[in-house]
Amino acid sequence: MISDKKRILIIDDDEDILETLHSLLTRKGYAAETANCGMVAVEKSLSSFFNLALIDIVLPDMEGTQLLVKLKPTVPKMRKIIITGHAALDNAIKAVNMGADAYLMKPVNPQELIKTVEEQLKLQEEDTRITQDKISSYVAARVKQLKEEEND
Repeated sequence: MISDKKRILIIDDDEDILETLHSLLTRKGYAAETANCGMVAVEKSLSSFFNLALIDIVLPDMEGTQLLVKLKPTVPKMRKIIITGHAALDNAIKAVNMGADAYLMKPVNPQELIKTVEEQLKLQEEDTRITQDKISSYVAARVKQLKEEEND
């Protein structure tokens, strides 16, 4: 059976945070998986599709900003949210420049987290729809061009 649940990967080295976020997201109807370090997250991204990743900025094996570029590129583009207890403007700027789509502070307010996740998933759906519309327009224009060439 194919599930239409949005898939979220939670990456944090704090087991309590992993458990809390996993519980919150699954109660909201998401399919959530966890990883306690960057390499486990990379391996999971290579073997499964995730709509979104929640990434702690400080991981035992790499910075969250490094992980942003190591996660497998997907179509539609995986949305990435950095979550940090180490707030600094330079961290936020670096995260956004490295591909973060949003940035949240610990301790994360559950309502703010859900709101941000929903916003990012909506943006992902819009990006997918725009891409599909572009492909449809291109195909229609190409078919029209080929028919015109046939008639010449």
